[in-house]
Amino acid sequence: MHKRTVDDIILLIEGGACFEAVSDDYSFTIKIEKYVPFVCGAVHDGHQFRKSLWDNCLHTEYDRWYEEDPFTKQMVQSLPIVIAGCDSRFEYDLNREPERAIYEDAWGKQLWKSPLSSNEKKASLAKHSNFYRVVQALISKLETIFPKVLVFDMHSYNWKRWEREVPVWNLGTININQQRFGSLTHLWSGMLGEMQLPNGVRSTSKINDTFQGNGYFLKYITGNFGNTLVLATEIAKVYCDELTGIVYPEMVHAVEEQFKSLIPEMVNKFEQANV
Repeated sequence: MHKRTVDDIILLIEGGACFEAVSDDYSFTIKIEKYVPFVCGAVHDGHQFRKSLWDNCLHTEYDRWYEEDPFTKQMVQSLPIVIAGCDSRFEYDLNREPERAIYEDAWGKQLWKSPLSSNEKKASLAKHSNFYRVVQALISKLETIFPKVLVFDMHSYNWKRWEREVPVWNLGTININQQRFGSLTHLWSGMLGEMQLPNGVRSTSKINDTFQGNGYFLKYITGNFGNTLVLATEIAKVYCDELTGIVYPEMVHAVEEQFKSLIPEMVNKFEQANV
């Protein structure tokens, strides 16, 4: 992996180069092993938090970790194209539009001791903008090579806060074309529900049960590219103890290993579908 400017990353993509890089401000990583008609994204994987914000933040490091999506990049890291955020959503949220990307409060709790300065906001939004410049270049390149593209938009959620039974997997679909892609979303949900998980966890999957797929990553790609389907795929945090921060590596590994075959299988179904 090499450190590269955003402009250099975009030039590499436009030129069809295979590479692995971290942006020169360390805000995101991207890997392209070969150009294939699918991308894996993990926009909430990051935990970094800019030092100039530390003393002004009312949330603890655990508070931030609890609402992030740790290990979602690792679950898809074996696939050929992976883009992932490195920074915490508490610095700026890549899954929100720029106007809402910087939190004032988070999950009912005020975030900052005093309002952020315009310079702090500008620094965060510049990272947000650069990430989407690369997303734009990447999907544009893939749509010039392939007739249609599939994006696996990976997230996780805290299942213990729900006061009812919730699925291990949730697929959010309300912002995609159901007439065109509905059968494919049900197919992917069914495949997730058949995953074999350790520790006696039974894989279950539902559509629009806990979340509906309202994220900006999905909306941005769907709104700008007519032949790309984004599957907003959330796993309940059965791979860790969300209340203590303990991670179960055997669970993360099981998901990663099965995605090596499940994701290409889903891509094959997508390519064969008449959509």
